[in-house]
Amino acid sequence: MFQFNSRYFLTFLLLFSSEVCIAVFSKNHFIRYFIGDVLVVALLYCFIRSFIENSIYKTIIAVLAFSFLIEALQYINFIEYIGLKKYQLAKLILGTTFSWGDMLAYTIGALFILISEKLFKNI
Repeated sequence: MFQFNSRYFLTFLLLFSSEVCIAVFSKNHFIRYFIGDVLVVALLYCFIRSFIENSIYKTIIAVLAFSFLIEALQYINFIEYIGLKKYQLAKLILGTTFSWGDMLAYTIGALFILISEKLFKNI
């Protein structure tokens, strides 16, 4: 089950670098928030697949469920309940504002993964 996959890890590093560049340099709201959320699903997927050999479908569903959970926690203002709202890193990781647009972005990210895996014949 645990097996290092350098292809997924390199893709993870590329996506991580892209996310950092978007966060640091992009002033465009659509790119920063929507495209960033699409890419974060792929980033998480590639990170998991870097170390765990699991079904593509199960991994996509797990990442999508995790993303939806984080968004649901934003809806109930979880970060304030646990006393981390004043910490910038916690706000960056957990987020602070629920958005249906984010849910759409996560879903598009999952579809992007599925299409990418099909194109590269991993399915």
